[in-house]
Amino acid sequence: MNITLSADEELIRKAREYAKRHNSTLNNIIRRHLEHITNEMDALSAAREFESICSDYAGESPPDYHFNREEEYRR
Repeated sequence: MNITLSADEELIRKAREYAKRHNSTLNNIIRRHLEHITNEMDALSAAREFESICSDYAGESPPDYHFNREEEYRR
C-alpha cells in the first residue's frame, strides 16, 4: 500500500541524509518506525490484558502455604 506524507522540505532533506548515512532509504526508515510503534502498541495491549486477567482471577493461598518449586515439578 502506498501513502502520501506531507512534511517540511528541510525535514525531508535531513531525513534523507540520515537514511543515506545509515545505508537506507527514507521509505525503509519510515516503514521500520511504523513497525516498531505498532509492535510496541501490541505489546502494551497484551500487557494490559494480562494485568486485567490477573486482577480478575487473582487467587488466594492459605496463610501457611509456601510455594516449593521442587514439589510442583514432581506433581
